Amino acid sequence: MTEDMIPVHEQDPMPFDCCPENICFNECCRDLNQALTPYDILRLKRNLGISSQVFLKEYTSLHYGPGSGLPIVAFKPNPGTGHECPFVKANGCKVYADRPGSCRLYPLARAIARDRETGEIDEYFALIEEPHCKGFGKKTDLSVRQWMNGQDVALHNQHNDKLMELISLKNRILPGKLEGAQSDQFYLALYDQDAFRTQIFEKDLVKNFCLSPSFLESLKTNDEALLDFGIAWVKNMLFGIELTIKG
Repeated sequence: MTEDMIPVHEQDPMPFDCCPENICFNECCRDLNQALTPYDILRLKRNLGISSQVFLKEYTSLHYGPGSGLPIVAFKPNPGTGHECPFVKANGCKVYADRPGSCRLYPLARAIARDRETGEIDEYFALIEEPHCKGFGKKTDLSVRQWMNGQDVALHNQHNDKLMELISLKNRILPGKLEGAQSDQFYLALYDQDAFRTQIFEKDLVKNFCLSPSFLESLKTNDEALLDFGIAWVKNMLFGIELTIKG
């Protein structure tokens, strides 16, 4: 936790309000260096009505964790716009209903700890106070938890926690750097969903697995089911964990 982060409890008052009347409105969407999670990309590409391939090419850049080799997908920087988010407009966010989880949480930071025996998750929160943000100190009568509920962030946290569990598993079972095909498999299944779907149905990617016809049918149209399957598939490909699917 850094010096500009103030620990808070979910029942503490939320001393923050972001609105167009704030003189800093949209400033947090500039000078951006923002990583995107697989669920962020799922929601954004669907909002825009484009494939994951088009979204990734048009709006993102890819690099790899220097120690882990894990793919890191972020908004493509554009110095000509002050590195602003490609979806920010004068009146706010163009894709607000499907904005990334980190945008929903700001100015909160969230960390989790998972009990290895029970699988239960403990959440920890902190406020990030940045000089440009003038939303602090405003009375809202909301607790931190109530404020988060209003940001509709629960689904993002649910899916992003699955990613964090996968990364934690990788660090335990395969410490060090993913190379070549392993990193490509991770990127394909989690980030380039539509290419992954094509591989499943046109390239017999899952021919060696016993998957029910009804489950396979769901993967054709259900992006969330496909993302969950991608995580299970990566666990099998990288760690040899048996791929078990209900349905």
